[in-house]
Amino acid sequence: MQQKFKILFIGDIVGKNGRKAVQNFLSQNCSNYDFVIANVENASHGFGLTRKNHDELLSYGINCFTSGNHIWDKKDIYQYINESDALIRPYNYHPSANGVGYRVFDNIIVANFLGKTFMPPIECPFISLERLINEIKEELNNKILFIDFHAEATAEKQCFARYAKELGASCVIGTHTHVQTADEMIIDNKLAYLTDAGFCGSKNSVIGMEYEGSYKRLLTSINERFEVEQSYPIVFNACEVEFFNNLPQCIKRISFEYDNNEEKESEN
Repeated sequence: MQQKFKILFIGDIVGKNGRKAVQNFLSQNCSNYDFVIANVENASHGFGLTRKNHDELLSYGINCFTSGNHIWDKKDIYQYINESDALIRPYNYHPSANGVGYRVFDNIIVANFLGKTFMPPIECPFISLERLINEIKEELNNKILFIDFHAEATAEKQCFARYAKELGASCVIGTHTHVQTADEMIIDNKLAYLTDAGFCGSKNSVIGMEYEGSYKRLLTSINERFEVEQSYPIVFNACEVEFFNNLPQCIKRISFEYDNNEEKESEN
């Protein structure tokens, strides 16, 4: 049977305002999607994810949470990551790490990888991807393989996506930079790609953080404490990908602003 499947992927959620932006958007639009994925590694005051915020975001209609290098920043993650049916951490952490690097759902497999360039030392994502493909090869024939590649360097993201396409992945969306890119494409009619989905949080910020602390750290090279920017307007960055018989048909960036809960679409 021919089957349509529409996915919403939400860029890095940063703090309370990021969660509010997600709540605002999904309260009006969640029913438009068959599956919703969100990167949550900055969702709890900018660093990591608490169990409370995990449960809060689940209640908005998100089906799967991806993460990145900040996933371990909240202590209670070690207590609940093995209990969550929705949360994944990057697959290329050491196998002894808590949690899992991918999850299998009815129509989709969601995986998470961390890049190497300008990031903490970790197993090569290209080699890790080969290992994952060998693990799930029996299920790849009838499911979408969606990958959140949490990485800094654009070239690494582009190269990883093309390699993932060769191995049978269906979609690679980048996260981590918190700046939505304008290069959405479908590669060889096989894989949907976007270098970075952007972020959800305060617009008048430095990738979600207060300007003052960011400025002082860059000026002095001293580790000034980052605080999450709390002002309005807040932005919601995401992308939607439509599949037909597990092949990507279109990919579209989404960008909205909310000011005192009033919604307006941003220019891409």
